[in-house]
Order: sequence, then structure tokens, then C-alpha cells
Amino acid sequence: MADSEIETAKLASLYVGDLHSDVTDDLLYKAFSEFKSLIFVRVCKDSATGKSLCYGYVNFTSHQEAIRAIELKNHSLLNGKVIRVMWSSRDADARKSGRGNVFVKNLAESIDNVGLHDLFHKYGNILSSKIEMSEDGKSKGFGYIQFDSEESANDAIQKLNGSTVRDKKIYVGKFIRKSERSYPVPDAKDTNLYVKNLDPDITEAHLKEKFSSFGKISSLAIAKYGNGMSKGFAFVNYDHPDDARRAMEAMNGSQFGSKNLYVARAQKKVEREQILHHLFVEKCKEQNLKYKGSNIYVKNIDDSVSDEELRVQFSACGTILSAKIMRDDKGISKGFGFVCFSTLDEAVKSVNSFNGCMFHGKPLYVAFAQKKEVRKRLLQLKHAQKLEGLTGPSSAVIRGAPHPLIYAATGVVYHPLGLGLSANGSAAPSKAFQQSPASTISINGKQHGIDMRGMNDNTNSKESGQVNYVASGCQQEIEDKAGTSSVMQVLDLQKTKVSGQDVLHSNSIAAKVAVI
Repeated sequence: MADSEIETAKLASLYVGDLHSDVTDDLLYKAFSEFKSLIFVRVCKDSATGKSLCYGYVNFTSHQEAIRAIELKNHSLLNGKVIRVMWSSRDADARKSGRGNVFVKNLAESIDNVGLHDLFHKYGNILSSKIEMSEDGKSKGFGYIQFDSEESANDAIQKLNGSTVRDKKIYVGKFIRKSERSYPVPDAKDTNLYVKNLDPDITEAHLKEKFSSFGKISSLAIAKYGNGMSKGFAFVNYDHPDDARRAMEAMNGSQFGSKNLYVARAQKKVEREQILHHLFVEKCKEQNLKYKGSNIYVKNIDDSVSDEELRVQFSACGTILSAKIMRDDKGISKGFGFVCFSTLDEAVKSVNSFNGCMFHGKPLYVAFAQKKEVRKRLLQLKHAQKLEGLTGPSSAVIRGAPHPLIYAATGVVYHPLGLGLSANGSAAPSKAFQQSPASTISINGKQHGIDMRGMNDNTNSKESGQVNYVASGCQQEIEDKAGTSSVMQVLDLQKTKVSGQDVLHSNSIAAKVAVI
């Protein structure tokens, strides 16, 4: 394929999302095979597990056919799921910025991806439209629209927010990522109170009598089980915010029956979840800082081992703060767990003492625990190294194209093979070869008759394309008979005494020759 064609293909790359997990490269190819300029398809997979990530890419040499593919295939069915087809954006900053992204909620259940697209398309060029679906395929009542510009998004928000669509008043606003959403600020007009720590025998009449002294109560209810027994908490709603505020200040911590009441502003479920999540994240950060490096990962644990047995096994190395074997929903061991020590020294001792140690008939693997992000990067690096020297991770080359565009797995950078890495991903020796001053030699065919391909050449003749090797550790440009130039990586060679035979050792940065 000519360079100009490859450039064209770069401009005709499409992203295909919401794929069924069973969709393979072949199925994706068949879905787009009607387009003659299709040159490459790929379903992206997890680098660690090999499972489908439920999205992929298709490449075309014709920009016009790519446009037709979007028009015909976007929101079409593939393996029972409606897929999304849009232009592939290689600009990570643009994708993460949320520019042109609109959030829509309170949608009628009958509105699907196509209906959402039709509702917004007149306000600008839509890159993607998506309704969030439950596991049973029903709409959750909200979705997202991605415009190609912020201006189109703002126009849609201004025109459609608060409008009525299929008998429902919809909300249309700028999409805000979870990490950027602020916690709701308590509204000065809040009138609803949450009351807990109620005695089981407290009735709604008792509660109303106690709280009505602060103002008129519009509603009051004690939460109950199916058998009518109190759950120990209730909600009290006042007509006026000031009455609710005074009741909260006066009754919180006061004794009612045999218990002290907890009275606070009633919070919505989303608000409670946000606060709990925030507290959990802060707690994790605190724990990570406090016990940084002292958490140990243990795997290859026998299924019969309990948390207590794991604790006892590692207690010889120091004070254990926690020992936990990970289990599935049925309580069956997953074969790995974590042990947290009070100090880093204790953790180091446990790794040195127990890694490879037999425990319940199985050799343990013991190492320092790593964060998920770190593990993911290491797995991706390992995966990338395996692909060194290959054409890339392509699993489908279409229509005989010799150099199709390759889309790397998310987050993976494929480093060029060079010094320090061999084609199988192995690193060069960590210690440099020790050279003997007396045995260091310069190698070329004229001096020693050594052909690096393993053959003797005593004629010292240089055939077309053949190059001489010189021990310089740098690159040398060599002219062959055809007059073309090639650049070679020159290997450092060392002569080492070995009894009985000549051995040639080489790697990507050094080579040794042993001569009697």
C-alpha cells in the first residue's frame, strides 16, 4: 500500500462501540464487508485476560465509504445488540475533556438511541448518541449526546432543557464527570428530617407529639418491616425550613425513650452514596500512606486455608494488622490473599522467608502488593514486549493489505525493538560482560575468517549485501556492490578461553567469541 493510501486510511478510521462480548474480528468484518475499501478490522481485547472490551475499529481507504458506513451501520443490530459507529478520535485530550458532551435525563422509556439522535441532530453534527440500558435491555431514562463542537452542545442545552418530550419534561445539561461533581450543598429550604435510634415501641403518634412543638408537620412516617415492626428510624417533614432547622438543633442527641436520638437533614440516595464514597476514598488514602509498602500479596494458597491459618503462618515475621483470603460470592477461596504488617521491615522479612515456601502442599508466591494501576501497567508492558519484533497485535488483515493500520490496545505503547530488548521481550543482562584486556579483539572477515552467519570465509571476498563486523559499539555505513548503503548495529565481541570448542555468544548489545 502506498504512503498516500495509508494517510487516507488514517482519515477513514471508525470506532465501533457497544459490541456484544461474543463478537469476533470475523463477525465484525462480515458486518462491514459490503464496503469495498475496507482494509482492516479489529475487536479490542483486555491485554491480561484476552476478553473482549466490547469495542473495536474498522479502517477504510475511502473516506466517502467510511461516511456511508456510519450512515448505514450506526444503531444497527449485530449479534442482538445495537452498535454505535462513529469517527475514531486519536486525540486523548479531546476525549477526556468532555467537550461537546451533553447529559439528558427523565426520558420516556420508549426513546432509544435512534430517537435520541433524531431529537438532537438539528442542533449540530452528532458524533455519538447513547441511551443507558439495564441488563434486561430496558432504558434507564437517561443518555448522552456527543456533538463535534461546544457551540452545538450549548445550543441544544438552551433549546431543549425543560422541554416536554413524549409527555415527560426532560433535563438537558452539560455532562460532568464523576470526579468533577461536587457534593450537594444543604439547601436552606430543606424541610425533611431523618430521625434514627428510635425505641421499637415508639409510635408515629409519640413522634408527632414530640416534634410538633417546633412547627407544623406536613408528613411523618416510621420505616417498618413487612411484619409491622419498626426499623428504628423515621422521617419528619415540616411546612417551613426554619421549623425543621430548629427541630434538628434541639432534638439531635436528646433522649427519647431509652435512646439518644440522631436527627439530621434527610439526604437523597445519590448524595449519601457520594459522601460514603468520598469517606471510603479518604480512608483508603490514609491507610495507604500509613502502611505504605507493608502490604503483602500471597497467591497459590490451598483452597482449605482459612484467614486465621494464613495469619498464623506469617505471624513469625512480625505484627500482623490484617490477613485476608479473597473469596467469591459463594465463599470459595480464589487462591490468593493479602497480609498487612505493621512495618516495612516485617513485610520484607516475610517476602524473603515465605516466597517459594511449601504451605499445605503448595509452594507460595509472596510479593509486595501493588495497586491495580501499577499491575495493569506491568501487564501491558509485558504484553507489549511479547509483541516486539512483530508487525503488531493485529488479528485480522483484510483484503491482502500488506501494512494495515494497527490500533494498539488502550494504554499500550509498542516500543521499537532496539538495544536492551530481544525479540522475545527478554531484557539484556543486568551486568556488563567483564572484558579481559588481553583477549579483546576486533572482528572482521579479513582478520579472522569469521562469518557471523556461522560459516568460515577464508577467501575474504565480500558478496553483494554482505557486511563486515567491526568492534566499535556504534553504527557503520557500509557500501555493497550494488552501491546501496545499509546501516548495521555493530556488536562488541570478546575472545574468551574455553577448552575444546569455539562458542559464539551474542545478544542485542554484545557478543563474545571463545577461541582455543
